[in-house]
Amino acid sequence: MKRATKQQRRILIVDDHAIVRLGMRQLIAAEPDLSICCEAETAEQALELARQSKPDLAIVDLSLGTMHGLELVRQLHQVLPAMPVLVLSMHDEALFAERAIRAGARGYIMKKGAIDGLINAVRHVLAGKIYASEEVSQQLLAGLRHGTSGEGRVGGLTDREIEVFELIGRGLSTAGIAERLKVSVKTVETYRSNIRAKLNLKDAAELVRYATSWIERL
Repeated sequence: MKRATKQQRRILIVDDHAIVRLGMRQLIAAEPDLSICCEAETAEQALELARQSKPDLAIVDLSLGTMHGLELVRQLHQVLPAMPVLVLSMHDEALFAERAIRAGARGYIMKKGAIDGLINAVRHVLAGKIYASEEVSQQLLAGLRHGTSGEGRVGGLTDREIEVFELIGRGLSTAGIAERLKVSVKTVETYRSNIRAKLNLKDAAELVRYATSWIERL
């Protein structure tokens, strides 16, 4: 990592894939006014580094090991309210961009568009603006006009239900999800029941199949 100068804006990057962090380092290293001050693989590391280093910006992935990225965005916003967060994710922006912004993020960009768009998104957010693709911006405006979201079937789930749904799709048992989220098994069973009802799935097996196929499409 290059040494930051007084003019450089300091960035924390949070992603559990080393190759993704390397790619971001290479993109940001070409910008004389930007510098990566620290990197984190987990949400816990990110929160600690944010407290210690007080970056000007955090770039956060949504898929992290022990904590969902939306929850990390909320906690970073609580720890450093003035620090903007840019979400960089493989997750479909149509489903997650609005949720990320509600959680406190100032921007959302998908990884497939990062090579061409990341630096522009970083500068946009550092300037105090909200960054999103044109499609998402129109979706957000339409939602405001009609009082609804543009999300589809899975979009009807709450943020916590989305988190449980993803963990089901990744093969975790009810007990495993309860341990991961630090809640009771009964609470997870309630989430599973609510998810099945909202998605109109007849039983637990169909829920697992649907969640697994959804994860495979990410």
